[in-house]
Amino acid sequence: MHDLMVPITIISFLCTVSFIFWRPHVNEAIPASVGALVVLISGSVSLQDLGLITETIGGAAITIIATIVMAIVLESFGFFHWAASLLLKQAKGSGRRLFWYTNGFCFLMTLFVNNDGSILITTPILLMLLQRLRLKNHQKIPYLLSGALIATASSAPIGVSNIVNLIALKIVNMDLYMHTAMMFVPASAGLVLLTFMLYFIFYRVLPRRLANVQLDPWYQPYPAAPGHHPLKDTKPVVPREKQTKLMRNIFIFVLGVRLSLFAASYLHFPVPWMAVIGSAFLLAWRWYYLKISPLDMLKKTPWYILIFAFSMYVIIYGLHNIGLTEMLIQLLQPVIKGSLLHASVVMGFVMSVLSNIFNNHPALMVGTLTLTHMGLDPLTLKISYLASVIGSDMGSLLLPIGTLATLMWMHMIKKGKVRITWGEYLKVTSLVIPVTVFFTLVFLAQWVSWFF
Repeated sequence: MHDLMVPITIISFLCTVSFIFWRPHVNEAIPASVGALVVLISGSVSLQDLGLITETIGGAAITIIATIVMAIVLESFGFFHWAASLLLKQAKGSGRRLFWYTNGFCFLMTLFVNNDGSILITTPILLMLLQRLRLKNHQKIPYLLSGALIATASSAPIGVSNIVNLIALKIVNMDLYMHTAMMFVPASAGLVLLTFMLYFIFYRVLPRRLANVQLDPWYQPYPAAPGHHPLKDTKPVVPREKQTKLMRNIFIFVLGVRLSLFAASYLHFPVPWMAVIGSAFLLAWRWYYLKISPLDMLKKTPWYILIFAFSMYVIIYGLHNIGLTEMLIQLLQPVIKGSLLHASVVMGFVMSVLSNIFNNHPALMVGTLTLTHMGLDPLTLKISYLASVIGSDMGSLLLPIGTLATLMWMHMIKKGKVRITWGEYLKVTSLVIPVTVFFTLVFLAQWVSWFF
């Protein structure tokens, strides 16, 4: 069996990733858990390794689940639908102004929830909105495609918006506060550049004037539930006259909870505990206001995310144990040790390539494990890790298969009867993604050199 350990581990990894690409609508925890079981049986991962893996992903998994619970609670209040109606109102009938508000909405949703959750929330709302505006297929694509790219890339500025980023933070022994201090400005600048480039590409397609329609802001469309129709499957949750005040208070509370995560990191208070406390308070608020018991979270929370994260890390750790990271170390170490700029650009582009081949989740895990065994000085290790995040969160968007979020997005817009081919997708991303990634990586190196 020992002789077969290496080929079995490699085949398990390739089969797992291929199945996720081939069947994006199938729960990704299923192929991941099967692949992890095969790797465990092959002997490339020991029982002792499982304990280390559990310790590594535990805090990240708790934090991301607590964040998703908050998103589900906000959904119960009708917050997301209310936000969509507000951005339509602020657009004031201008299709170009709506473009900017749409991307701002997607950016905020990722910061407040996470990248996958943002796609699940914003895409059905945008589909509903664009359908109500009676736009043609080619007029819908700028809003949907730019929204998906911004929503997914927006997990780069803060580590808490992506479970893989949180796991990687644990591996490199970097706290959330330091990640944000070093990353927020460069990644946000990259997002601004990306948005402007998307605007110039879509400028002629965007409608100047929009049809005069209104959404009912006190109705909730259950955007994340598969099989629901965004116009028909609605129910009143909050009377109209109380909507604005309630939503303002909820927004302030959620913003406070998100900021508390960074404060907790700075004060060395466990971030997962702070996330759980914030979610518990929001659940209590909902129970008091809407009379909905917190027990519904047992059914609505996507617990499979824990299984998926654990299983993928088992597979990646198996690849690490059979020598994949050692090979990458020999290839990359001489270049990365050259300078901070070399470390940033090289790791960013390597992770971009690996993400588009294997998906960004396993790519970032492999990259982070590789970095921790290179013997880098603390600052070079940090900038190399952050560059890897840029590659896996932004560079992965070159192809639709680069992230689970874009795979889900492609499936959702197809169900929403919006047609976009791989060629149309690549026609846009091939222009904007390489430029955005290179700009952000160079900015990151300069930013860290100036202030750290």
